[in-house]
Amino acid sequence: MPQPAGSPEMTSATAFDPATATIAIVTYNRSGLLTRLLESIIEMDPKPGHVVIVDNASTDDTTQVVESFRERLGTELVYRRLDSNTGGSGGFSEGMRVAYELGSQWMWLMDDDVEVIPDGLAKMGRWAPKFRSIQGRRYDYDGSEFYWQYRIAEPLAIPIPFAPAGFNASGYKPMNSGCFEGMFIHRDIVTQIGLPDPRFFIYWDDQMYGWLASRKTASVIVDEFVLRRTREIKQHDFGVRHMNASSNAYRYYIMRNRAHLKNYYRAFGVYRPVPFALGTALTFGKELIRLLLVERTVRGTSNLFRGLRDGRKIARDRSWRPMPALTA
Repeated sequence: MPQPAGSPEMTSATAFDPATATIAIVTYNRSGLLTRLLESIIEMDPKPGHVVIVDNASTDDTTQVVESFRERLGTELVYRRLDSNTGGSGGFSEGMRVAYELGSQWMWLMDDDVEVIPDGLAKMGRWAPKFRSIQGRRYDYDGSEFYWQYRIAEPLAIPIPFAPAGFNASGYKPMNSGCFEGMFIHRDIVTQIGLPDPRFFIYWDDQMYGWLASRKTASVIVDEFVLRRTREIKQHDFGVRHMNASSNAYRYYIMRNRAHLKNYYRAFGVYRPVPFALGTALTFGKELIRLLLVERTVRGTSNLFRGLRDGRKIARDRSWRPMPALTA
């Protein structure tokens, strides 16, 4: 059952051991960004017990870059090159699987376009005795505070756009979402909810995984800056927040994967047709605004409709099942 909002779940009085943590990185054709991330891991103190790199069949020099760090990373490096591009969803599912099979107690997930603050793992470890699903904070490319929507409106299955940004003296806030750019999650929760679902390919996968975790434990975002984004993304400034540029692939999967969200909601008995449909309509409208204001075009709208069409097939698939729990 979900924990009451804001109610800490004490996991252990034992001090956090960095060697029990694994950083799992997903990369695809961005060896320059991956280099920056691996260089930041060299500077980390303390370091994790393992670094797992999942390569989504890159066609650049990623393999050579990874091997060049093997002897100087300062911790054990595990490299998994996939036969095809499985998207972020497939990559994080594989990264979590490898970390789990290594016996890791903590999995710290991140894309290749961030770098780690040198004491980032120590900062996360301070919260490990209290919580089992933790999200740290990030600096944006320009050094500003990166704003992330850590709460979702569950009936609509969309992020709450203006969730409070400030922290009180506790240093944490309850969340019911997740982001694979920095998710720090305990093995016990992974055992219960299974691996991330590779069927998403991209988009909504980390929100769903964080929501599943929040049903098992008190999930929190903590007031600790532990990552810095290293890739500049075109944005539109609305004053209170920014909206990033997107791509046709993202537009397609944003709409198609609403069907996977619907199926998860059905499986867990929380699906309500009217508010969920409203959430889908709001998502569609947001993507139209993104096209007009950020990318200043209407080309790409067809991908939204195509995603809705293919999503209907997924929603009607009677063989669809959630990702299974793992064997402890």
